[in-house]
Amino acid sequence: MLLKTPIINSLFIGLLLSGFSLFGQSPAGDTVKLNVKQAEDLFLKNNLQLIAQHYNIGIADAQVITAKLFPNPDFSSTTGLYDTNTHKFFDYSAGQAEYSGNISQLFTTAGKRNKNIQLAKIGVEQAKYQFFDLLRTLKASLRSNFFTIYFQEESAKVYDTEINTLQKILKAYKEQNAIGNISEKDVLSIQSQLYSLQAELAGLEAGIDASISQLQLLIRTKPGTYIEAEYNYELDGRDILTTVPYQKLLDSAYKNRYDLRLAKSAVEYNDMNLKYQQALAVPDFNLSLGYDRRGGYVPNYTNLGIEFNLPFFNRNQGGIKQAQLTIEQGKVQLQGQQDQVENDIAVNYLTVSRYEKLSNSFDPKFRADFTHLIQEVVKNYEVRNIGLIEFLYLYDSYKVNAVQLNNIQLSRVTALEQLNYVTGTPFFNQ
Repeated sequence: MLLKTPIINSLFIGLLLSGFSLFGQSPAGDTVKLNVKQAEDLFLKNNLQLIAQHYNIGIADAQVITAKLFPNPDFSSTTGLYDTNTHKFFDYSAGQAEYSGNISQLFTTAGKRNKNIQLAKIGVEQAKYQFFDLLRTLKASLRSNFFTIYFQEESAKVYDTEINTLQKILKAYKEQNAIGNISEKDVLSIQSQLYSLQAELAGLEAGIDASISQLQLLIRTKPGTYIEAEYNYELDGRDILTTVPYQKLLDSAYKNRYDLRLAKSAVEYNDMNLKYQQALAVPDFNLSLGYDRRGGYVPNYTNLGIEFNLPFFNRNQGGIKQAQLTIEQGKVQLQGQQDQVENDIAVNYLTVSRYEKLSNSFDPKFRADFTHLIQEVVKNYEVRNIGLIEFLYLYDSYKVNAVQLNNIQLSRVTALEQLNYVTGTPFFNQ
């Protein structure tokens, strides 16, 4: 129904047209505009999880230093406490003093030291793999949250525009209802649609806030900072997936997935650990050199000794058996990890393909054409070629399609990011 007063009707149209330029305001507090490159730079500089994990590499390096060190020699010395002949304590008078000393050194056998060094070096490689796998995982989370924020903020702008417009319509309708120009049914209909949009926007903003919270933790911005994501979407009409052959994706994953390299390293570690456990079955020995001034069978007695245990009972059978089982377990886990990698690539490749076909099936001019159409609809409403109900229907259709298009673009970008993640290589969407 049109407003009956021409002057009020013209004012009402002006309010509608102004709605197209209104967007949601940022919440109170600091607002930071970031593109994805800036977000990644802050992440690499500030992320505490990454910094803490990097220390593990240094810790593993220190374990190599420890493994290279030789055992310290042992030294002992004794002296007489009480001489029963002279009835003196610590009697060092001529011909009476008694003291002895001994020094010994442990020598490891069967290459235990070198094997332990090799285990420690593999530990360094594992620490590096764990660091780079954490980097891959956190970076994927950062980019996923960033793109979610961007496309949901774009959708929130669409909601803001329609909500602002409906609020102006509702205000004008209430004024006209008060003087009998508009029925209360029309006022309630607009209120219902307005409240529905506000509820949808509240849910959308809750999702944006959750993604911003995750991004804040990753890049360590001040809590309460509102992040505006800046991104130039340029994927429409492009066959991105065809630029990289499937086999190249698979080969890259085998080479660059650090969780897979960690699983392979675990097998190497277990192989070396078996050798180490077998070496532990071979006894080490102590060489010692001693001196005793008066306690031996001759004065100034010196001695050379050797000490080692006899492996009659304990030959490290349990440790060797455990190491053998760990090798078999590691091989099974490695195979499982390889199967997971292949499955991840196959599934995500199919997902990207589907969203790429769906996205490319849309006319790239669709959004601009639809926006122009809505502007023409407003003009037609102004000259009374269409009624208010039809106008609101078309206006809401614009919102639905714009939000749906944002969701499709987000799904496509997210699928490409996930394919980057499972291959361990930034092939797409850089």
